Amino acid sequence: MARRRAALLFTALLLLLFAPSPALSAAAGTIVFTTLGRSRYAFDIFALPLNHLALSSSSPFKSTSPELRLTDGISVNYNGNFAPSSDALLFVSERNGSHNLYLSPIPKPSTSRRRRQALQLDDDSPSPPPTPLLPWSDPAALRDRPTLTRDGSRLVYVSTAHPAAAPRRSWAAVYSTRIPHSLSHAHAPRRLTPPGVADFSPAVSPSGDWTAAASPGAHGWAGEVQDLRTDLYLFRTSDGSRRTLLVEDAGWPCWADDATLFFHRRDADGWYGVYRANIDVSHDAPSSTSVERITSPGFHAFTPAASPGAPGLVAVATRRPGSDYRHIEVIDLTSGTYYEVTRPLAPRAHHYNPFVSPDGARVGYHRCRGSGNGGSPPLLLESIRSPAPDDFSLFRIDGSYPSFSPDGKRIAFVGLPGLYVVNSDGSGGRKKIFSGNAFPTSWDWKRKGVIYTSVGPDFASESTEVDVVAVSLDDDDPSSSSQVSIKKLTIGGKNNAFPSPSPDGKWLVFRSGRSGHKNLYIMDAEDGEAGAIRRLTDGPWSDTMCNWSPDGEWIAFASDRHNPGGGSFSIYMVHPNGTGLRRVVHSADAGRTNHPWFSPDSKSLVFTSDLAAVSAEPISNPHHYQPYGEIFTINIDGSGLQRLTHNSFEDGTPAWTPYFVEPRDVSETLQASGMCAFEDCYWLDIDAQPEDHGYAHGNKIGC
Repeated sequence: MARRRAALLFTALLLLLFAPSPALSAAAGTIVFTTLGRSRYAFDIFALPLNHLALSSSSPFKSTSPELRLTDGISVNYNGNFAPSSDALLFVSERNGSHNLYLSPIPKPSTSRRRRQALQLDDDSPSPPPTPLLPWSDPAALRDRPTLTRDGSRLVYVSTAHPAAAPRRSWAAVYSTRIPHSLSHAHAPRRLTPPGVADFSPAVSPSGDWTAAASPGAHGWAGEVQDLRTDLYLFRTSDGSRRTLLVEDAGWPCWADDATLFFHRRDADGWYGVYRANIDVSHDAPSSTSVERITSPGFHAFTPAASPGAPGLVAVATRRPGSDYRHIEVIDLTSGTYYEVTRPLAPRAHHYNPFVSPDGARVGYHRCRGSGNGGSPPLLLESIRSPAPDDFSLFRIDGSYPSFSPDGKRIAFVGLPGLYVVNSDGSGGRKKIFSGNAFPTSWDWKRKGVIYTSVGPDFASESTEVDVVAVSLDDDDPSSSSQVSIKKLTIGGKNNAFPSPSPDGKWLVFRSGRSGHKNLYIMDAEDGEAGAIRRLTDGPWSDTMCNWSPDGEWIAFASDRHNPGGGSFSIYMVHPNGTGLRRVVHSADAGRTNHPWFSPDSKSLVFTSDLAAVSAEPISNPHHYQPYGEIFTINIDGSGLQRLTHNSFEDGTPAWTPYFVEPRDVSETLQASGMCAFEDCYWLDIDAQPEDHGYAHGNKIGC
C-alpha cells in the first residue's frame, strides 16, 4: 500500500511539473530550431567477421572479408545490437522525425571478390525497410540501447517517455516489454527504473534474468558534459526487483556470461579503461566478488562489448595517442593481445560503440557512411514529432539562429559563417545573402525584406568588436546578391548582438557589452543608435538573448543576474519601459534556460534548456556537441511547462511563427564536402587545456 501511495504521489508530481500547456494549443503555428551538427550526420551500422582473428599471432588483425553494411543509408542509424539468433539487427534510427527502435534482417555478404573500400556502401541490392519495434509508443520520446532477451520474448531499452520528478534530472529510464508472437503486437512497457532515478546503457544477461545499467543514483546530474558520475546497478529484467548497487564509479556494462560483467570508467590520470567484475547473483542481494582492470593506462578504452559466443574476447572502442580517431579493437584476455579491427580498413574515420553477435562470429559498430555514397541526402528542414496538437508543426533546420519572416513564408538563418534565406516550405533551396560571420536573426515587422543580425567573432568578450546590422534584400528576389544592402546600426563594437524589433517597427532591443557587462539597450530600428538609444537593464551580470513580444508588451531575455558569473541562466521578462521585471523559468542552480522566443499570441515562450538533463552517457555519443539541451514551451506566468524534443543532442535557438508549415522533410540541395568531418571529444586529449571547453571550436566537439 505504501508503495502504491508513493507511485500515485510521484505521478501527481509529474503532472504538476509537466502539465500540457493550453497556450501552445491556442498559439499553434510552427516552431523551427537548430541542433548543432545533427543535420550533417550520416551514420550507418557495419559489421566485420571475427573468425579471421589469428589468436596465435601477434600481428594486427586484418579481415580478408568485406565490411558489411547492416543498415539502409536512410537517416541516422546507431547503437546497434544483434538479435539472439544473430540473423537480425536491433538499432536506433531517427527516421520519421523521432528516435525509435528498429529491427532489420542481416543482409547477406556480397559474393563479389571485390574488397569493399573504407566508407563505401554495399550497392549490391537495396535493403528491405526496417520494422519499427515500438509502433504503439509515444512518438516524441527517445528510445535507445535496445536488447532482446535470449528467447526473444522481451525487449529492454531506454526511454524518455515519462518526466523526471525535478528540474535537471534525466528522464532516461529502462523499460521492458513482452513480445508474445510478433513485433507488431508488443505489450505496453513496464518501467524497471524506480521513480526519481535515471538509468543509462542497459545490458541484459545471457540468461535474460538480470539487467545491469549505469545510474547516477541519488546524486543525480550536476551538469557534467564529460564523465557522468554513474554506478552500476543490477535488477531483475522481469520487473526491476532486487535492485542492487553492484560497482561504484562505472558505466556502459556488458555481459560475457551471467557471472561476468565488463564496464568502463575513467581513472585519476584521465584515461578511460575497461574493467571486469565477477559477480554472484545466487543470494538475495547480488554482489561483486572482484573487480580488475583489463586495459592499461596510456590510451583510452571504453564502451566494451562481449558475447558468450566469443569466450575470452572483448571488443572495445579505443583512442590511442597519436591518433585523432576512435577505432574498434578486440582483446584476447588469455594472452593480453590486442587486435585492430577497423583501423586497417579506415584509419581516418571514427568507429563507435562495438557490439558482438551472440555466436561470436561478428563485431558490429556504427560510423559515418561518408559523402557521395548514396542513401538519403542531408535535410535542410526536418519535421520532428512532438506532443503538440495537430495544428502545430516542429522543424529542425540545417543552420543556426533561425527566424521567420512576418508572413511566415521565409526563414533566415546563419551557417557560421554566412547568412541565408530559405522559403519555409524548402522550395528553391537556401540563398546566401551575406558571407561573413553572422549570428542571431530577426525580421522587421513593417519593412519588408529587412533582417537584423550581428556580425563579428563568435563567443566574444564584452569588449570584442561585434555590431548589429540591418540586411535589406529585394523582397521579390532574395537570391540576387546585387540587391542586398547592409547598414551598420551600432557604433564602436563592444559585443552588440541579439537584435529584436518592436512590432511597430520603430525600435530594436539588443544586448551590448559597452559598460563592461552585457546588458540590454533599445535603439532606433532604422537609424540605429545614431538616431536614438537608451539603456534598458543595468547591472554586473549578463542579460542577453532578448526577444520582443508580438503584442509589444514584454521583452524576454536570458540572464545570470540571480548568480552573476555562476554559469546559470534563467528566463526573465521586462516591459520595454523597464518596469515589471520578473523571472519566468529557472532551471535550478547552475542550470541553463536560454534563447527565449514569444509565441504568436504573446502568451507563452519557447526556449532551450537543460531541464531534462542528459539522455545518454556522453562518452558514447562523441558526435553530440553537448549531451543536453531540449526545446520547451511555457506560459508567461510560469505555468504549463511542456517538453517538445527528446534526444541526446544540443537543441537551441528556437523561433515561432503563427503560420502552419506542413510537416514534410526537405532535402538539402547543397552537399557538404566534409560530411561527418568532426573531431572526437576535446576532453579525451589528456593534454587539452582547461579553457578549451564549451561549444564546438571549429570541428572540435564539446560532447
